[in-house]
Amino acid sequence: MTGRAQTETPELVELLAEDGSVIGTADKAEVHTDATPLHRAFSVHLRTPDGRVLLTRRALGKVAWPGVWTNTCCGHPAPGESDEGAIRRRLAQELTIPADAVGAPVPALPDFHYRAVDAGGVVEHEVCPVYVADLLVDPATLPSPNPDEVAETAWAPWTDAVAALRATPFAFSPWFVLQARDPRLNALLT
Repeated sequence: MTGRAQTETPELVELLAEDGSVIGTADKAEVHTDATPLHRAFSVHLRTPDGRVLLTRRALGKVAWPGVWTNTCCGHPAPGESDEGAIRRRLAQELTIPADAVGAPVPALPDFHYRAVDAGGVVEHEVCPVYVADLLVDPATLPSPNPDEVAETAWAPWTDAVAALRATPFAFSPWFVLQARDPRLNALLT
């Protein structure tokens, strides 16, 4: 038993073969261990018209990489859910950003795939397309993030975020560090 109420529906993630094909599903609460199987995910970078991006610090209660700074939002599409649908759902759940406050996500790194192990031994092993989306409202009007998901937020010019990543990569999620090295993402955010 996972400690979850028996009536609560588990959040499922799609498990993948090495070729990216779906081979099954698993309970998200049970899949992230020291032997995490390859599964479907996404990452999104939210930007303002003046070129700032939203960085988030993961909540201290997160199972993997608690307290590290990362891109705007990451998550797992539900079985059969589109990446755009999952992005809008998770932006609302994590950051309380309404769906109509965000433009259509643009694929930046459609083939991003990584495996990383955090200090506690939890493995992330994901096929994780990376998107950029425009914030359509004034950032000052956004409500506070969900504290179970996000400890802090900061808006920063992309070039400043990249400089911080280069200077102190250990303070950031490994997927964010890898994404920021890709010239395709830099071309969209610079």
